[in-house]
Amino acid sequence: MDKERLLSHLRGEDERRIGDHVLGLAKLAWETNKPQVTDFYDPYQQQVARSVLGSIPEVGVLVQGGYKQAERARLVVYPQFYVMSAIQSPLRVLEAKGNFSFHNVGHGDFLGSLLATGLDRDKIGDIIVLPSGCQAIVAAEVADYLLSNWTRVHQVSVDVQEIDEEQLSVEPERIKEIRTTVASLRLDAIAAGGYGTSRSKIAREIKAEKLKLNWKPVTNPALSVTEGDVLSLRGRGRVVVSEIGGKTRKGRTTVVLHRYY
Repeated sequence: MDKERLLSHLRGEDERRIGDHVLGLAKLAWETNKPQVTDFYDPYQQQVARSVLGSIPEVGVLVQGGYKQAERARLVVYPQFYVMSAIQSPLRVLEAKGNFSFHNVGHGDFLGSLLATGLDRDKIGDIIVLPSGCQAIVAAEVADYLLSNWTRVHQVSVDVQEIDEEQLSVEPERIKEIRTTVASLRLDAIAAGGYGTSRSKIAREIKAEKLKLNWKPVTNPALSVTEGDVLSLRGRGRVVVSEIGGKTRKGRTTVVLHRYY
């Protein structure tokens, strides 16, 4: 494996670190004929890792997040021709239940309680908040530890049990198709159309690093957007640039956006 060639397209210390790590896993998978697993990656980290692994014909990649729409996922790097049915899931799902009738808790509270057990964030996947508690997708190797040590969320005692992935309380995604025209393919123009707000307001969100382009935080509202790009805004879902059409008589560009809730 030509390391420099495989990593030459990466930019910045973080991308190189991810690339170097998955390249090492690919080499180990091929030499030992055993699948290797990353920690949980966010969508941008997954994109970086797959850009490297996709150029290595000796291995394949599985993305495991627990459910189809999962944001955080682990990558299983397996040697070519490996029997797929022999690959064990690198995930386990835990459900924490407690009496939260008098406590207003959310995603951050449950994540904080998991980190308070001493775990790194990289061992924790998506967290689904429920009225009675939450469901947490975690790395398989830390599940037993959590079953013994994850006992409280703030001042509320929780009962933690393991459940099957099929028991995850995941709502099906809703998709809204938006056909509109924009003055230009600037990020703020596309985001304003996708999220139904003004360009000035969305520009402030971008400058505050609240919007991600292809899962990477950006700060420049004037960035150019292309077909297939993904915009994401916490709490507002994501917008995919599905199609870029021609010009109208007034010189505006027609676009088709898909907004996922």
